[in-house]
Amino acid sequence: MKIIAVANQKGGVGKTTTSVNLAACLAAQGVKTLLIDIDPQANATSALGLPTIDGHSIYEPLLGGAPIAEKVVPTRWRHLWVIPGDLALAGAEIEVARAEDHLTRLRSAMVPLRNDSTFDFVLLDCPPSLGILMTNALAAADELLIPLQCEYFALEGLSKIHQIVNKIRECGANPTLTIGGILMTMFMRNNLATQVIAEVQNHFGDVIFKTVIPRTVRLSEAPSHGLPIHEYDPNGLGATAYKALATEFLDRHKWPAAAVPA
Repeated sequence: MKIIAVANQKGGVGKTTTSVNLAACLAAQGVKTLLIDIDPQANATSALGLPTIDGHSIYEPLLGGAPIAEKVVPTRWRHLWVIPGDLALAGAEIEVARAEDHLTRLRSAMVPLRNDSTFDFVLLDCPPSLGILMTNALAAADELLIPLQCEYFALEGLSKIHQIVNKIRECGANPTLTIGGILMTMFMRNNLATQVIAEVQNHFGDVIFKTVIPRTVRLSEAPSHGLPIHEYDPNGLGATAYKALATEFLDRHKWPAAAVPA
């Protein structure tokens, strides 16, 4: 089982859109996927048409009050499970910060899931901040996937999150954390977007995904219908891009081709 944190401290970069649609596209290819909504706003939960369920977020597991496996709920999509988000997670920022092991609470809570191996991939949809919830996600994850908007200021945000990754490694909370991929999002065909992509490629090389997510109205509309983009607009540019991302993601993780249905 691989745990992937989908994170960027800057909001509005397509982080939740990527978490939801990558998880849905992986599940559609027969990959057992768990999406954990760590954001108190619970946008990933609502984007799949699911209600917030009192007592079913990772709030209690973070505080040591319940096993994380008890919080997993199935979705109507085969191979896709969710741990919903809720407003209680906002309180976790304060309560977890008081604990001595405040950086590794989620890492410890995830141990039974790792040992059980029910899921192939776990995606952590992080809040757009550098608080306790995001740092816990980075400490728990094997890899970090960074959605990056094709705009100039995105480059500044990328340097900050790179610094946070180094600090998580150096403090011992997660010495093996790697940046597994940088995904360029909200792409429009203009010189600025092309320059930003070239700059990121210059610094990070093969870490950047070849797949680029376009800016489309359909991607913005899909969450209001509670549907992933491959169901809401199956033949559109957004669906095509996220399907390609799922395939590239599996290729990077050397996923056996026989496990992926045609």
